[in-house]
Amino acid sequence: MKLHLFLIFAVLMSLFSTAALAADVNGKWTAEMKTPDGETRTSTYTFKTDGDKLTGTIGSPMGDREISEGKVDGDNISFVVNFERDGNTIKINYAGKVAGDELKLKMTTPRGEREITAKRATT
Repeated sequence: MKLHLFLIFAVLMSLFSTAALAADVNGKWTAEMKTPDGETRTSTYTFKTDGDKLTGTIGSPMGDREISEGKVDGDNISFVVNFERDGNTIKINYAGKVAGDELKLKMTTPRGEREITAKRATT
């Protein structure tokens, strides 16, 4: 009986410790990027996690876009943003790592890759 209780306790602790190791990416993050024409644009990332699932939006001067296929694995996150342009669906993949109040992302588009550093919003 004691062994049975110990095994249940061990399994529960391993489940809780795995969840505790996941990075806290919840909330708003902001990043500034230079456009090819030299302008600076600010994007706002709003994330919510539920276990290893990541949901949220990316807000920019062009409007808000829902993220899909979002995942959290420890300090690593990944997600996809799809949008329509000229009748075609364009898929942009994001993958990155959270370190405290900084999020380093690699954005992969049909035109290539771009690195983005977002900071946790304080307001």
